[in-house]
Amino acid sequence: MANTPLQAVYTAPDATKSFQHAIPMTSVTASDPLAAKLAHLRALQSLVPKLQDEVNVYLTARMEEDKKAQGQASEKEAKEEENYGEEVVEDDA
Repeated sequence: MANTPLQAVYTAPDATKSFQHAIPMTSVTASDPLAAKLAHLRALQSLVPKLQDEVNVYLTARMEEDKKAQGQASEKEAKEEENYGEEVVEDDA
């Protein structure tokens, strides 16, 4: 079996993040291809949840950043709307 990593790539307009895990080579000999395939599948079965956890942690952090950025923009818009049509003088004190 080729040593192909388990990989996921998140792509957004402003960011790209790659997640990767090496799939361990099996010590099973080529004389038993079924055992080699089963060992490979067991390795994948243990790595996929780890990869999912990493992706979920990253996406949760991205969502929190987006919420904060959106909240700051909303506060600024609300302040501008509140003062619409009025001249606002900032205190320099």
